[in-house]
Amino acid sequence: MSNTYLFTGFPGYLASALIEDLFRNRNSIEKLYLLHLPSMEKQAKKQIETWRTVQGVNTGKIELVPGDITQEGLGLSSGTSMQLLQEVTHVFHLAALYDLAVPLMPAWKVNVQGTREVNRWLSQCLHLERYIYFSTAYVSGKREGTVYEKDLAHGKGFKNHYEYTKHEAEYLVHRMCKKIPTTIIRPGIVVGHTKSGATAKFDGPYFILNLVEALRSLPVLPYFGKGTARVNLVPQDYVIEATNYLAHHPESSGKTYHLTDPNPYTAKEIYEQLSYVYADKHPRFSLPLSLANQSLKFRSLRKVLGIQREALDYFLCSADYDNHQAEMDLAASGIFCPDFFSYTDALVDYYREKRGDPSKHVSIL
Repeated sequence: MSNTYLFTGFPGYLASALIEDLFRNRNSIEKLYLLHLPSMEKQAKKQIETWRTVQGVNTGKIELVPGDITQEGLGLSSGTSMQLLQEVTHVFHLAALYDLAVPLMPAWKVNVQGTREVNRWLSQCLHLERYIYFSTAYVSGKREGTVYEKDLAHGKGFKNHYEYTKHEAEYLVHRMCKKIPTTIIRPGIVVGHTKSGATAKFDGPYFILNLVEALRSLPVLPYFGKGTARVNLVPQDYVIEATNYLAHHPESSGKTYHLTDPNPYTAKEIYEQLSYVYADKHPRFSLPLSLANQSLKFRSLRKVLGIQREALDYFLCSADYDNHQAEMDLAASGIFCPDFFSYTDALVDYYREKRGDPSKHVSIL
């Protein structure tokens, strides 16, 4: 039986990569409906045109659908909504604001209210086989120690509004699990492709590369803080392949998966590796993280160094993300998370190539 898909978050990078992987590895595609904001129509059409030259992507099975997840009925016309409710078998909900520095109200509107509207709409789907919700392992907020895939509620607080709103949105999705077949995906911090190094934005650990680039003329590079917190980085191709596999796995309904590195490195180890591969330098002395935090209160310095202040919190908070369920259900597929050091060169090569492209850098507020 062929499947009919609805994706939110198009033409976002992860949604586009998931769709390409679907065409490469799934033969049961009847139709793909790609929901995009009306303001993103030009970019959406550009992505479709790009796919016309990509082997294996059948653009004849793709239909663009303008809409807005924050609106009632996803902002769809009544006729379009009725058609999709009758046809769709799989819904991938990826639309979200991912920026660590995002203010609360915009994050709440898209991440929480948007998810509430998606939930309401898809609860009317007549033939829904799976709802795949894209969350984050960092709904754990400021929790430390071992975090299990079934864990969600906690009272430890959050490092930023992104984490908080994604936690609240996932809570809404958990309530849907009792009514419809749902799979929740919680990746770690997603970095580039293990082979090409390609990534959508230079955020997360790429702030380290921005910093090294800004300071590379110094005779020695500093550390910031003790750097003992483990930072969970995962390559995008692992996340994409694992998500698509689990989305179609008969036993994944009702489950939450940590797509995380079972053996993550500390912030200090990651800093050392990126500094050496990019600039052939080893950091030699340590500055207090409190000094870095105070210094980054100044926007002018944040812009020079290319770092969001919110990123520093990930050098302090150490959680271990147990991914037993993910490893068990992925075992037959041969899909696993590779060691970060095995693909660092690819990430750095891509950063070096695209560093001058302003579209690759996040806004430093």
